[in-house]
Order: sequence, then C-alpha cells, then structure tokens
Amino acid sequence: MALRCSWFSLTLFCGCLVVGFCDQAGFLSISCGGTGSFVDSYNIQWVSDDEYISSGNTTRFEYPDGTSSSSVPLRFFPESQGRNCFRLPVKNLSALVLVRAQFVYKNYDGLEKPPAFTVSLATAVTAMVNLSIKDPWTEEFIWPVSKDTLPFCLLAIPHAGSPVISSLEVRPLPQGAYQTGLEDLPNKSLRKSYRINSGYTNGSLQYPVDPFDRIWDPDQGYIPFRVSSQFDILLSFNLSSLWEIPPVAVLQTARVVARKDVLTYNLPLDTLGDYYIILYFAGILPVSPSFDVLINGDVKESEYTITTSEASALYLAEKGITNLNITIKSTKFYPQINALEVYKIVDIPPEASSTTVSALQVIEQFTGLDLRWQDDPCSPIPWDHIKCEGNQVASLDLSDFNLRLISPTFGDLLDLKILDLHNTSLSGEIQNLGSLQHLEKLNLSFNQLSSFGSDLEELVSLQVLDLQNNKLQGIVPDSLGELENLHLLNLENNKLQGTLPQSLNRESLDVRTSGNLCLSFSTMSCNNVSSYPSIEAPQVTILTNRKHSRHRLAVILGAAGGALVAVFVASLVVFLYVRKRRSEVTYTMRAAIDMRNWNTARVFSYKEIKAATNSFKEVIGRGSFGSVYLGKLSDGKLVAVKVRFDKSQLGADSFINEVYLLSQIRHQNLVCLEGFCHESKQHILVYEYLPGGSLSDHLYGPNSQKFSLSWGRRLKIAVDAAKGLDYLHNGSQPRIIHRDVKCSNILLDGQMNAKVCDFGLSKQVPQADATHITTVVKGTAGYLDPEYYSTQQLTEKSDIYSFGVVLLELICGREPLSHSGTPDSFNLVLWAKPYLQAGAFEIVDDSLKGTFEVESMRKAAQIAIRSVERDASRRPNIAEVLAELKEAYGIQLSYLASLGHSG
Repeated sequence: MALRCSWFSLTLFCGCLVVGFCDQAGFLSISCGGTGSFVDSYNIQWVSDDEYISSGNTTRFEYPDGTSSSSVPLRFFPESQGRNCFRLPVKNLSALVLVRAQFVYKNYDGLEKPPAFTVSLATAVTAMVNLSIKDPWTEEFIWPVSKDTLPFCLLAIPHAGSPVISSLEVRPLPQGAYQTGLEDLPNKSLRKSYRINSGYTNGSLQYPVDPFDRIWDPDQGYIPFRVSSQFDILLSFNLSSLWEIPPVAVLQTARVVARKDVLTYNLPLDTLGDYYIILYFAGILPVSPSFDVLINGDVKESEYTITTSEASALYLAEKGITNLNITIKSTKFYPQINALEVYKIVDIPPEASSTTVSALQVIEQFTGLDLRWQDDPCSPIPWDHIKCEGNQVASLDLSDFNLRLISPTFGDLLDLKILDLHNTSLSGEIQNLGSLQHLEKLNLSFNQLSSFGSDLEELVSLQVLDLQNNKLQGIVPDSLGELENLHLLNLENNKLQGTLPQSLNRESLDVRTSGNLCLSFSTMSCNNVSSYPSIEAPQVTILTNRKHSRHRLAVILGAAGGALVAVFVASLVVFLYVRKRRSEVTYTMRAAIDMRNWNTARVFSYKEIKAATNSFKEVIGRGSFGSVYLGKLSDGKLVAVKVRFDKSQLGADSFINEVYLLSQIRHQNLVCLEGFCHESKQHILVYEYLPGGSLSDHLYGPNSQKFSLSWGRRLKIAVDAAKGLDYLHNGSQPRIIHRDVKCSNILLDGQMNAKVCDFGLSKQVPQADATHITTVVKGTAGYLDPEYYSTQQLTEKSDIYSFGVVLLELICGREPLSHSGTPDSFNLVLWAKPYLQAGAFEIVDDSLKGTFEVESMRKAAQIAIRSVERDASRRPNIAEVLAELKEAYGIQLSYLASLGHSG
C-alpha cells in the first residue's frame, strides 16, 4: 500500500471541521487476491475481492519493506481474452467517485516478462498499463456515477502477458466537485496525471489529512526544481467557493518565488490529449499578490489576485497538448501557488440501448451457455460473437449454437446489419426478423427450415440472403424480388421447385439454385433434373415407321397438353399475385382515408410537424419504433412527436393500429393523441407532452441520480397505471390488450401522475366472449408472458404478467434483466419471487428502506407475485390488482400521516 502520512495537527482538525466528517463512509478498499479482511495501520478496512470478481487466479509475492519483506496478494488473468471485470458497488455513494488501482508484477511468475494491458471503467478505456516501464503502477480516476454498479475491467493485449492487479479502492467525492470549466464537455471522466502539494516536500499527504483519501504528492522532482521559499502557516480559510474541498493542510503550504517574477512548472504528459487543470491559491500571507497565469505560453488569466484568508481556484481545460508548462508571472508582489491538479479528459462512449442489451441477455439465456455477456455489448470492447458500430450492435454471429428457433427477441436488435445463424438447428418457418430494417446480410444456411414465412419481404436493406442446405419446399415467393438491394440469393440444396419470380431475374442479382428439384426463370425448362421432364417446346422427330405412328401421336398430344397446362398455371399465379398487390394497395389507401374520418383531434401536414419540432432538433426519447422529438404547436402547446422509421407494411399496420385505438379511447391515465401525420409515407404521431419522463428514467435512468421516488409515490404511479389498464380491459368496447406494458411505457406528467403509452402492438378482442387471440408473439424481453410466448395465445393475463414485472421493479428498484450480481439474480422475476413470498424485504430498493409501512409493502409484494405466476389462470385480473394496490397505497398514506408526513 502507498505510504500514508502519520502526523496529526491543527491542519487535520481544520480539515475535518470543513468537511463535516472524518470517517470512512462509502470507502471500499479491495485487496485483490486476498483471502480475508484486515485493518491497515491507518485504520482503513480492507476486504477480499471474492465478492467482486469471478475470474482470474490468485498468488502472493514477497515485497521488500525496509529491512524485512511482506507477503502481498495479487490477482492475475492467464491466457485472458475479453474482459476481466471487478463489479464495484457505487449505489448511494455520491454523484462522483475516485477509483484508484495499483498494479504490481515484481516477477511473481519468475518469467521476467512484465505484462502490458489496458484498463476500462464502464464503457471507457481509461488507461494503458505497462509494468516494464514502472512497477508498481498506480492509476487514479474520477468517475461520474450513473448506475448502481461500476465495472472496472482489465483488458489483455495479445502477446503482451497476463493482466495483474494488487489493490482497488473507491472513495466518494464532494458533490459538485471537478465540474467547473467542464460544463461544455459532457460524458467525460478524468484520469489523474498530477496532484501536487506545492511548497511541501516531506512526503505525500492522504487520508486522514484528506478525508476523501486523495493522494497529494510532495513538491519535488518537478522541473525546474526550485524549492524557493516554502511557507507553512496554520490558518483557517473560507472554502465555500471550492467544490473540491482541498485539505486545509494542503492550502497552508505554498511555493512562493520571493526574488523573481516568474514561477514555472514543466509537466510532461504521457499522451496527446485534452487536459483539465485546477490551480489552488490561498491567502496565507498578509499581502495580496497579483499575477498573470500562462499555459504553454498563452495568457489564461490576467491580474489574478489572492486575498488574505481566502481560498480560490482557477479551472482550465486545454485541448490537444503533449506537454504542460504552467507559468505564474508576477505583476504585484510575487508569484505564488498552493496546490495544483492535472487530469487527462477521457471520453465516456454512449451505452447501447437498453432494448438491445435486454434482447441479447435473453438470447444468451436461450442458448443455455455462459457467453460472459455482461454490462455493455459494445464498449469498452465488444462481447464475443458481436461487432459494433459505435454504440450500436451491428453484427451477431451465433453459428453452430443449438438455437432450434428464431425467438422474438431477435426482432429487438434493431441496429443489426449482419446476422449469422447458420448451423443452429433452426426448423419450421423463418420468422421474428421483420423489424430488422437495417439488416444487410442474413445467413440461415445449413438448418432445417421448411418455409420462407412472410418476414423476409420486410428486410428492405438486405443485400445477401444465404438459405442453402435447408429443407425449403414449394415455390420461391414473389416478395423476394421486391428487395431492391439484394445482390446474392443462395437457394442451393433445398426442395424448391417451380418458376423463379421474374423480379429476381436482374443483372445485379446472383441467384444460386443448384440442388433443387426444379427451379428456373423459364416456365418451359428445368435445371437438368431427370425426375422432372422439361416443359420446353417439344422437339419431336416423326419416324417413317407407321407401326409406331399412334404412339408418336400420343406423345405429341401429351406434350402439347402439358405445355398448355403449364401456361395456364403460370397465368393463374400472375393473376393471383396482381390481385394480392392491388388489394394491399387498396387496403393501404383505404386505411389512410379512413384515418381522417376517425375521431382524431387533428391531422397534421409534414410541414406543420417540421415547423413544430424546429426541423426535429430536440430528441427526448428513442425506442424500437424510432425517435420522439419535443414540439411546440402554433398555439404554444408543447407536444411529443413520435417519428416511426419502420416504413414497411408491418410498420404501417402498427402505425394505423395505434392511431385507430387512441382515436377511440379517452382516459386520464392513458396518453392523449393530439393528432397524426400520414403524408409522403411519413408515419408520425403527436401526443400530449409529459415533462416527467418515463418511470424507467426515475427508477434506474438519469433522473434516478437526482432524486429517488418514495414508496408512496411509487404506489400512486402503480395505481394510476393500473387504472389505465383497467379501462383497456374492462372499460373499452371492444376490450384492448396492450401487449407491451413496461416501465418505459409509463409516462409521468409534471405532478408525477402516470399515464400508459405506446399502443403500436395493442390488440382488440373483437368478440365479447373470446378467451384469447392467437397471434405472433410480440413484446419486450423481461416483460413477456411465458405462457403467451409458448402458446401464441394472447389474453388480458399477458398484460397482468408484464404489469407484475413493473411492480417488482418498483419494489426492488432494478431492471427486469441484469447481469449485475450473481447469475441467480439475472432475471428479476426468478430472483425476487422467493424472497417476497417469504416476506424477506431485504431485496427492497435501498432508497426505500426505513420509509415504508411493512403491511403496505407486503400487500404490494403479494399482488406482484401473483401477477407473475407462470400459469396465467392463477394470475389476478386487473380489477383485483387495482383494488390491492389502492389498499396498499392507503395504508402507506396513513402511516405517513401518523409520522406527520404528506407523501
């Protein structure tokens, strides 16, 4: 462990007084490879890393310590591939944490080959460690907290040795620190380059002098090394303007040049990049010096003045530099500096969409294998079997896995461009791929597929379709010819026959058909398949032998008859196809006309939409449908404008379905449709604007970091949403099944009243006595009713299951699918159900503990458990759910009233 200061003085007292505490609240100190807990000489508790990582090996090495040596543990990752991640709990710490890691080699393996590797935090590759240059090696980062768990990963470099680590520390930092001057640079973290206690040369200062356990290095070894006047004066300061709260002990020392006008630090930087610089000044002398501050020769601040007994700081951001020269040039009295910090600014790549992550996690479970798919699929390095473009999953290769079928969750991978499912034991119909509008290459070869299905025609971007070596039967559908970008279609070695669509017969398209029964563009030829004689115009030789004349006549008549039959069949196929296309066009046109006659508030032109959204300037949401923009109508009313990017027939049907349903229903707990635009193939919906965002935002999104929803507020939101569903199931005629109930489809207004939204997948129950609707499975991974998934029979109880998952999210404060923690906790339903059945409320969201009435929680937990029963017949109906939630809410309100609270 690094040397820690061991002296106490008035400076420590002042430091603790300013911060308000001097304990270790929120400290996490991990001994990597250690086997137990211990307390070091500075009273800091250290723990083993067993709870935080499941990969790697451990060992110990002898580390010289003065005249003796000590045995120090470490963890290493031999033959490492992919990510080796510690999972650091940071929930409820602060908005900003310091993460410090120490890497030690010391020839523990006897090979004399120090490794090199990279280090990442969450999605960001933050540093490269090279232990052949320095051993031990310490890295320190300042990280903005956005989730409950922070992955800290070691990433191997090919042929560069096994990553190794000795210790890992997490420390909460003051609220609002290290942000001044970085307001225009969002989504950044900081990597420490320097933290210098100017004018102090007697070793490093750390905890407990700095209650946040930052290491302040002594002012020595920096060029030019001129320990001119050093001042160490015990004063207290007004630190109200310094969010970083530097220790008073650090501010009470300074480097002061008394006989010269210039004070300089030359600080080499290890890489080209953008850097964040903080210069600290404190009035420890009875004069007020003024000076100019220059960075690399450029004046950044003129006539900067230090006031007696006041502490201040100068925050600077420098872009694209490889060396840092800090010059303080006196204009009055003498130049002075008390401390400085320098950080490299590290970009934090955006995460993949939660829809994509959830879908991939379900697919992993479906394979029955541990693919080590944890955290973000794209960053810091892509998961195995996946390739990314930025934060979008663009390629998925699951070839040779035993999948058996294409599950509906594949349809949620909306950014896919390449999908390889060859040799995955697929059978039956090709399905659940119609929403992949960006898919360019699809490989379904070497399976047992027997039917084309209807999804392929929706893949408008498809360029390569490989269906070779399946069991496809019948004729090739005409719709494949409508895929204008297709340039390779491989149908080899199937059981297809008949005439290929003429729309496939184009120069830009390579169609491969060998190994089928009879497959040709010509109605009069076969591909040399002997079992099916040619129906080309007969080539008959009339012999003079009269004995066989009758037989020859029969052959001629039979051939002619066969040709006529072939022509008739081809004509019939063309007729049916044209009629089908006309009916589709007629249906679409009729739907567009009918939409204008529905009870919709308003029909917008595309020009009006563009003006309202300021040319689609501000995105406020994104989902599987497209994007949502903030808009302002001509009367000043704010609206949410949902632009669907799915221009396929499937997308058009979903759009028409949502307009129709929302035109027929009105309820205070259902989002109101203001109007729509169906002009120039645009599918645009205009809703009322709800400024509170979605429930998911408040549970585990950006808003969850600002404030936590109380238990009473969560119950009120659940009651509101249940009222909306109750109207759909019981108050609407005909009944409506939502089919996509989830936290992100529950929106909140300014007073936190909840409304259910997104009816694109909803289904009406046309007959009053109907028990179910048989339909293709649609929905969201983690919320999908398992009985509906297996039977394709949709009922109101499918909504109940999804809503039960929402209730579990409200109770536990976590997403339905997550790789945080142990594998047993990946699925929220499977993890939470046994705890709540036993009345074990330790899994309740930490932010709620101590704030709820136990009976209120018990009632909500019981109805949630009943709602997620695998057997749909054992689930309650929505009226029962609503009644139980109202009772739980009433109990909580009474409890709060008894405490003198309002909610």
